[in-house]
Amino acid sequence: MAGYAVGMALKEYRGKRRSGRSPEPAGRTLRRGQSKAPRFVIQHHAASTDHYDFRLEIDGVLASWAVPKGPSTIPKDKRMARRTEDHPMEYEDFEGIIPEGEYGAGRVIVWDRGTYTNEGKHDIADALKRGHLSFRLDGEKLRGGYALTRFRRGKDEAWLLVKKSDEDADARRKPIRSQPESVLSGRTLDELS
Repeated sequence: MAGYAVGMALKEYRGKRRSGRSPEPAGRTLRRGQSKAPRFVIQHHAASTDHYDFRLEIDGVLASWAVPKGPSTIPKDKRMARRTEDHPMEYEDFEGIIPEGEYGAGRVIVWDRGTYTNEGKHDIADALKRGHLSFRLDGEKLRGGYALTRFRRGKDEAWLLVKKSDEDADARRKPIRSQPESVLSGRTLDELS
């Protein structure tokens, strides 16, 4: 795999979770190779703060960002995105309740998922290292061009997630409010038990 070793990429993920205490995937099994069209998933996560976890398949793992306000379909909206640890590919189907006392304790649903296309001039792993990703989402709720741009490095690495001005931009659509349900189970966070 290009970029970095999957085992090293998941070291931080595994280090934050105690085996057997959370229903989250352990990250032991990985999908072999990258699919023809890489996957993305957006999970609504009610942890210590309510946010959306935006994840892109890159080099066999889900590169991840926490987006407090969630993604927008409006190009003028610049959404803060904090880079978090990479997650294993099997996390793309994770829904459930992470128990109290565990890292990320709270409820999680799969808010959107699908495939994406790299629209940048660099390979997506190289674009991640450089700090600017340009891609097109083909999801169940979100479609069209988006960009993630890093503006702060270091421990509190920060990025902006922005919708591109294209045929899928829509100032009237507010899917965070109008479509709160999971694309997997149809349940909202409040309906998880």
